[in-house]
Amino acid sequence: MAIGSRDRDGQRQCRDCGEWKALAEFHANPRRPGGRGSYCKPCFNERAKASYARRIAAKEGRAVRQTVLVPEGHKNCADCGETKPLAEFPRNRSDTTGYATYCKPCHNARGRESKTRLYGGTREYHLRRRYGMRQEDFEARLAWQGGVCAICGAPDPEHVDHDHEFGNVRGILCFNCNGGLGQFKDNEQSLARAIEYLKETACQLVLVHPGVYQLVSPRRERRLSRTS
Repeated sequence: MAIGSRDRDGQRQCRDCGEWKALAEFHANPRRPGGRGSYCKPCFNERAKASYARRIAAKEGRAVRQTVLVPEGHKNCADCGETKPLAEFPRNRSDTTGYATYCKPCHNARGRESKTRLYGGTREYHLRRRYGMRQEDFEARLAWQGGVCAICGAPDPEHVDHDHEFGNVRGILCFNCNGGLGQFKDNEQSLARAIEYLKETACQLVLVHPGVYQLVSPRRERRLSRTS
């Protein structure tokens, strides 16, 4: 090996950390001897990060967030700066860690801020994203219904009912009616049977003694009083 050479027996000395490592620990570089760079991969990556930070600072006048060393199973939130367990972060497949950059509270706060900034609020965002309508469309539909639930007539309904197969908006319903349709899964036969069931089980006034009436259901056995 020549004096001053940084190669020996398939190894190379990193110019930054000074450690001798196998050539495979250096990035490929056809312009360097042996087809490998002068810096080992960890040192090269640190140099690349520092170079990127200098370019951003010169071009945009802002600092690049520095990598924070955290314990295994933890992550540092880019917003609040706190190091938290991974369970405190939403899932994100596009991130190398599998978790989002911001912890759940910061993630939710950013979501609310974005919805307010872009749509004027979470209500408008929800209507546009899920039903393809604006708040003004909702109000126009409600006014066309007379300001009441399209089923029971309760005032000031707030829930948009839509066809779960095609996504078409059908009307504005109150909480109970909207939930009721959902529980029946929009099945017309089930709803019809429920109506017949209510008719058959509706209590009726039955004369049990002169001047004495009792509520009786056709499907239920009438309970006689002790004096009957």
